[in-house]
Amino acid sequence: MTVLAAVREELAEETARLLATAAALTDSEVRAPSRLPGWTRGHVLTHLARNADSHVNLLTWARTGVETPQYPSPEAREAGIEAGAARPAAEQVADLRDSAARLDRAVRELPPDAWRAPVGGLRPPRHPAWYCLVRRLREVGMHHVDLDAGYGPADWTDAFVARELRDCLRTWPRDRSTIGAARFVGPGGETLEEWPDLGDGPVVTGTPADMLAWLTGRSEGDRVRVVTEGRPVPPPPPWLTGVAPADLPATPPKDY
Repeated sequence: MTVLAAVREELAEETARLLATAAALTDSEVRAPSRLPGWTRGHVLTHLARNADSHVNLLTWARTGVETPQYPSPEAREAGIEAGAARPAAEQVADLRDSAARLDRAVRELPPDAWRAPVGGLRPPRHPAWYCLVRRLREVGMHHVDLDAGYGPADWTDAFVARELRDCLRTWPRDRSTIGAARFVGPGGETLEEWPDLGDGPVVTGTPADMLAWLTGRSEGDRVRVVTEGRPVPPPPPWLTGVAPADLPATPPKDY
């Protein structure tokens, strides 16, 4: 299986898991707060639906060569989320399912050469169209946790965690880093990997999933510790999760 096909399959599986969670929510649960400040679960679900449509826009750009913005503007993006957030659960699920189907159709219909075409979201840099699949997977995986509906960082697949951590390192804000190094450990405490020279600050350690949850604001760092005993875990570095790495190749590398 090619890397692109594997990522497409992973996106289909994660979308199915998200839809299953959403389908179990009642109207009152959809109106309840999510893990994101100021957003209900309805905000999160609406954002995920509109985000699927926004990636259809980017794939249309790749297919036609005509610049098609992901969103008309940041303001339009926010307005779309607010407009749909208060809908009942059944409407939310139908919208989420239908928008995912539109994106899946756009993915299946994109010509092979078009996956190399450069496209861009609200923030630079531009990236090859294949990276849209990675960005969408990130949205689905992270915001599934944000629903606070029984799916957490422990449910992320190893492939998702490994890919997101690699992109985290590729875009690391060394000039604003709060840590000096990151050490990833297995269930038995064995060291799996270490990132040195990240900036000023302590060395922090944890399992890959726990570290990713902390780095992306999906945990308070209760399962991350500082290697030097007695020092508190610092705030996570200000990693911009929506930014693509600047040096992406035209085709997916093997580590994706």
